[in-house]
Amino acid sequence: MAKINLLPWRAALRKQRKLEFLSALGVVAVVAVAVWVGIHLFYTEDLEYQNSRNAYIQAETAKLDAQIREIQELEKEKQRLIARMKAIEGLQSSRPMIVRIFDEIVNTLPEGVYLTAVTQTGDSLQITGVAESNARVSSLMRNIEKSAWLTTPKLQIIESADNSGRRIARFTLTLKQASPQSGKDGEPMS
Repeated sequence: MAKINLLPWRAALRKQRKLEFLSALGVVAVVAVAVWVGIHLFYTEDLEYQNSRNAYIQAETAKLDAQIREIQELEKEKQRLIARMKAIEGLQSSRPMIVRIFDEIVNTLPEGVYLTAVTQTGDSLQITGVAESNARVSSLMRNIEKSAWLTTPKLQIIESADNSGRRIARFTLTLKQASPQSGKDGEPMS
């Protein structure tokens, strides 16, 4: 048999396979690095996009918070203006009331009764005056009870005195003002 030495051929084949394996391993490593870089870039870009969206939302939220604060300030101002308007309306509606009250006081005064002072606190009135007799003061109180604009007369003080040889009664009377239901023309309804 002839002796053939196959070792160099085997060594060359082994060397070629090793070179192919290292080449394949290098290609796989390059592909793996490329895939990793691609995935990393994708997620980095996605993260940056999400961060930009979050920043936009935060900026818009800050704008809306500022608008909400402005709306709340406007609501407070609106409530203050409404309160002022109601106060003005109340003053406007009660403006002719004092004229009505004085007119009603004049209409309820019987002959022989004279007023010296009228004081108003809220809807309470205090009347101080003089009368020719106690019966005239009683008549005044009855007239006030019949009035649509005046109610609840209460006699606080009545004292007799002499004035130039005439006997008079000094009195202090408290009463409340009323607001009767009014008709179309503003006159109280009967």
